[in-house]
Amino acid sequence: MTATDAQLQPRKKGLSRRQKRSLSRGIQYVVFVAVVIAFAVSADWGRLKNQFAQADIADQMFPDVITLALKNTVLYTLSGFVVGLVLGMVIALMRLSSVGPYRWFAGVYIEIFRGLPALLIFIFIGVAVPLAFPGTEIIGGTYGKVALALGLVAAAYMAETIRAGIQAVPKGQMEAARSLGFSPARAMVSIIIPQAFRIILPPLTNELVLLFKDSSLVLFLGVTLEERELSKYGRDLASTTANSTPILVAGLCYLLVTIPLGFVVRRMEAKAQEAVK
Repeated sequence: MTATDAQLQPRKKGLSRRQKRSLSRGIQYVVFVAVVIAFAVSADWGRLKNQFAQADIADQMFPDVITLALKNTVLYTLSGFVVGLVLGMVIALMRLSSVGPYRWFAGVYIEIFRGLPALLIFIFIGVAVPLAFPGTEIIGGTYGKVALALGLVAAAYMAETIRAGIQAVPKGQMEAARSLGFSPARAMVSIIIPQAFRIILPPLTNELVLLFKDSSLVLFLGVTLEERELSKYGRDLASTTANSTPILVAGLCYLLVTIPLGFVVRRMEAKAQEAVK
C-alpha cells in the first residue's frame, strides 16, 4: 500500500465529547440503580417495620403530636426567630457603625456565638443565668428561655446576613435620600433597610429552617409534659412503648414544615436571580 492509499483510508474516529458525557452519565445511573437495588434486597424490611412503623403506636400519638408537640416546636422557633432578627439587626448596625467600640463589640459577639455550639448556649441559659442572678426569672418561663437561647445563636448569623444585605444596596440610594433631606438614620430605616431585606429574605428563611431543627435542644432546659417539642415528645413515647415508631412520626412532622419552607426558599432565590438578570 502506498502512502497515497494510506491517506485515502478513512480515519477511525473515537467518541465525541458529548458521547463520552452520555456514556459516563449512563454508567452513573446504572451504578446508582444497582446500589439502590442491592440496599433494598439486603435490608430486613420486616424488622424495620416492626421497630419503626407500628400503626397502632402511631395512632396513639394523634392529635397530641400536632396540637402539642408540633405547636410548641413552631412557637419556640418563631419566638427565637423574632428575638434573633431584632438582635441581629442591632448587631449588624453596630458592625457598620463608625464608632469603634460598637464595631468591636459586634465583631466579638458574632465570632463567639457563631463559634459556640447551640447546645452550650442552651446550657448557659438554663444553668449559668440562674446561678449568676439568683431569683431572676426570664419572662415567659421555658418559652422565654428558648426564645433567648435560639435568638442569641440566630442573631450572630442574621447580623452578618443583614450587614451583607445593607452593603449590597447601591451607595447612590443613601446619597439620593440625603439629597432629599433625609437624615442618615431615617434614610437607613426608610430606604436602605427595606431594600436590604428584599435581598436577604431567602437566607433569612433558610435560617428559620435551621432554628426549627435547633428547637429540639429545648430538652436541656428541663420541660414539663405540656412544654415538650417534637423530639422530646417522640423520645418519651419511644421509651414508654419500647419502639421507635414515635421517633419516625416526629421526624415526618419536622418534614411537614421544613420541606415547604425549603421550597419557598428556592422559589425566592429563583425570583431574586431573575430580578438581577
